[in-house]
Amino acid sequence: MTTAVLTDHERTAVQAYLRLLHTVRAGFDTAQSPAGTPHPPVVPPSVLAEAEQALEAAGLAGNEEAFFRLLRDWCPRP
Repeated sequence: MTTAVLTDHERTAVQAYLRLLHTVRAGFDTAQSPAGTPHPPVVPPSVLAEAEQALEAAGLAGNEEAFFRLLRDWCPRP
């Protein structure tokens, strides 16, 4: 496993992305109403804004390849 040493901005961006990812997943997990009718998940705008600001501060906005490489190195799949 490769160990990546992230800058503070990069670490913040990865953490914000993971919070966004978990929020979206939780929304999809509860996307069924009691009547069984699906409804779209709700992602709080503040969570999305946090991720966007963190990516911008790390210089990763518009550079998905570099960001996902950092994410893969820092948080590998089990």
